[in-house]
Amino acid sequence: MSRIGARPPVTATRLQDAFDRRSFVVGSIMGGIGVLLASRMTYLAVFENEKYRTEAESNRVNLTLIPPRRGWILDRNGAPLASNRADFRVDVIPERLADPARTIDELGALLSLRPDRIADIKAKIETARGFQPIEVASGLAYDQFAAISVRLPDLPGVVPQRGFSRFYPTGPSVGHLIGYVGPASAEEYELDRNPLLITPGYKIGKDGMEKQFEQTLRGVPGARRVEVTASGRIVRDLETREDVQGQPIKLTIDGPLQDYAARRIGLESGSDVVMDCRTGDLLCMASMPSFDPNSFSDGIGSVEYAMLRDDERVPLRNKVLKGLYPPGSTVKPMVSMALLKQGVDPEETVFCGGGLRVGNRVFRCWNRRGHGQVNMAKAIYQSCDVYYYAMAQRVGMDPIAEMNRRCGLGEEFPLPVTSQFYGTVPDPAWKMRKFGREWAAFDTVNATIGQGYMLASPLQLAVSAARLATGRHVMPRLTLDTKPKGFEDVDFPADHVSYVRQAMSDVVNGPGTAGRGRLPFDDILMAGKTGTAQVVSLNKSDGKSGPWKYRDHGLFIFFAPFDNPVYAGAVVIEHGGGSGAAYPIARDVMTFLFDPAKGMEALRALEAQWGGNAQQRLAAKYAAYAEARGEKVTLPPRRDEEIFDRVEAEARAAASQPEEIADQAVTPRPEANPASAPQVDPPAPAPSPAPAPASAGAPQP
Repeated sequence: MSRIGARPPVTATRLQDAFDRRSFVVGSIMGGIGVLLASRMTYLAVFENEKYRTEAESNRVNLTLIPPRRGWILDRNGAPLASNRADFRVDVIPERLADPARTIDELGALLSLRPDRIADIKAKIETARGFQPIEVASGLAYDQFAAISVRLPDLPGVVPQRGFSRFYPTGPSVGHLIGYVGPASAEEYELDRNPLLITPGYKIGKDGMEKQFEQTLRGVPGARRVEVTASGRIVRDLETREDVQGQPIKLTIDGPLQDYAARRIGLESGSDVVMDCRTGDLLCMASMPSFDPNSFSDGIGSVEYAMLRDDERVPLRNKVLKGLYPPGSTVKPMVSMALLKQGVDPEETVFCGGGLRVGNRVFRCWNRRGHGQVNMAKAIYQSCDVYYYAMAQRVGMDPIAEMNRRCGLGEEFPLPVTSQFYGTVPDPAWKMRKFGREWAAFDTVNATIGQGYMLASPLQLAVSAARLATGRHVMPRLTLDTKPKGFEDVDFPADHVSYVRQAMSDVVNGPGTAGRGRLPFDDILMAGKTGTAQVVSLNKSDGKSGPWKYRDHGLFIFFAPFDNPVYAGAVVIEHGGGSGAAYPIARDVMTFLFDPAKGMEALRALEAQWGGNAQQRLAAKYAAYAEARGEKVTLPPRRDEEIFDRVEAEARAAASQPEEIADQAVTPRPEANPASAPQVDPPAPAPSPAPAPASAGAPQP
C-alpha cells in the first residue's frame, strides 16, 4: 500500500524543468544588472559628461587665488601711513606637512632663521587648525626664495610666493593709530568663511584703522590657472586674472606731525593729541611707548612679545583712547565757564591763605604761602585751588558737571575706532547710582580741581581745549570724507570765551604756571592750562619720587594762536611727576607745527641724549631684552586678540585706581616750575585753622 503524501519520483524530465527555471531566474538577474550598468554608463557618459570632464580637468589644472593688495592708508596730504611693498615670502600649510619638525628645521637652515623664531613656528604649527597657513619668513632675498623653490618636491606643505606685504614707514609712531595686519584666526574664518582668508600669505586687519576699514581696504582677489603634473609640478600658466587693489583711506592725520609728536614724547609714557579747531580734524593722536606694527604684521616672536607684555608702561595700550586720568587743574577753565554761566562776577575775589576749611577738613592750595586776593583770571593763570574750593560750594556740583560735559568730558565721539573709554564726570546722582552714598562737600571740592572720581581721556581733554578756544561745539573727525559737524552750535557767550581765553594765555605768556611753555615766536602766542593729577595717597608716594607708577600724572591743554585759535590739543604724561613734564612737549609740538625746521632742531638735540629715535630705541631695547633672557621666555597667547583683550582689561582696572583715594586727603604738591612762577605778595595774617583729623588739598597745577 502506497504511503500518503509521498514525493513523486525524480525523473530526468523533472530535473530538466528545475534547471531551466533556475537558469531563467539567474539569467534575468544578470540581464537586469547588465541593463542597469549600461544605463548608468550612458547617464555618466551623456548627462554627466560636463561634470566629470571638469573634475578630470581639475586634476590637471590648478586654480589659485591671488591675494589682493590692500588699499593704502594715507595722511591728509596723501603721504602713506600704511603701504605695500614687493615681497618674497614662505608659508607652510600644517595639514600638508609630512614631517613638520624636520621641514621647519630645514627651512630654518636655508633661511638662517633665529632659534627663537624656529621655536615660535613649531609652536604655532602644533596649535594650528587644518589648512590655515603659518608664516615662516617674509622680506626674503631672491636667492633665498629661489633656494626654497627648487626644493619644493622634497618640502610638501611649503608654499613660497611672490606678492606684497604691509609696510608702515614710521613704525611705532603710528602703531596704535593704524594698527597692524596678520593671518586670519580660526575664529575669524568661522565668522567670514571666505576662502581668501586661508590663502597662504593673505592677512587681514587686526587692530586700529586696519581692522576698522578691513572691508574697504581688502580689495578683490585675482586668480591664476596653471597646468600641473600628477606630482603637482607646474607645467605652464594657462590664465591669470589680476587682483583689484583695495580702496585707500585718507585720514585727517598730518603724517609728519604725528611722527614728531610721538618722537617728542621721548622716554616718557603718555600721549599727545592735536586737532584743527576750524574743522575738528585730528592732526595727531600719538601714544607712546608703542610697538612696531611691522613686527606684528611679520609675525611677532615670543621674545619681542614678552618685552612688550612685561613693560610697566604698557606699550600695547592706546593711551589716547583708552587712557583715563584725573584731569587735575586742566578743568579749572571749564569750572570758570560754569561759574560765569551761574552769574559769578569774574572780578569778585577770594582770599587764599594757603588753604580752606570745608567741614572737618582743611583743603590746601598747591601754594602753601597762599595767593592773597584772587579773582577768576588769577585763579586760572596761577591755578589757585582755594578760589575754586569757595566758588564751587556756592554754585554746587551739578552746574559744574554739566559744563564739563558740554566741553567734552565723559563724551563718546563718533569716530571710526574699535573702542574708546569715556571716563567719568561725577555728580550727586552718579555717586548715588554707583556707590549708594550721598554726595558730600569734599566731593565737590575734589572734583572742582579735577581729582576725586573725575576721569578723562587725552582725546576728551583736546576736544575741551578746542571748545574753550572757539566757543563752538567742535566735534573731532578722523577721515576726510566725514562731514564736519557741530560748528553751527555756539555753546558759550563770546564774552565768557574771551575772558577765559585771555586768562589761559596768561598761564603761558604772563604771570602763570607754564612760563617755560612760551612759543619761540614773537607773533604767535599759545594759551593753555597746566594740571597735575595725584594717583596714590601720600603714604605711598610724594608724587615726584619713588616707584614710577606712584608718581603724579602731568597734563596740559592748549590752543594757538590764542587770539584766533586754529589748533588745540592736550598732552598727558603718565607718572611724569607733574605738569612740568607735559607743557614742554606741547611747546615743541606747536613749534614744529608753525616752523618744522625749528621744531626738528630741538628734537634732534633731545634724541641725541635719549639714544636715538623711537624706532632705534625700540630695536636696542629688544636686543638687550633678548640677550638678558637668553631668548627663553614664555610663548605669547594663541590669538593676537587675547593680547589686546588683556591689555584693555588692565586699562579698565588702572582707570579705577583713583577711586581708591577719592575719599582720602589729596596732598598738595610744590609748584612744578618755580622758576617761572611769579612772586606774590605775602598774604595778610589770618587765624590758623584748628587742627583737623585729616587734611586735603589740591596737587600742583
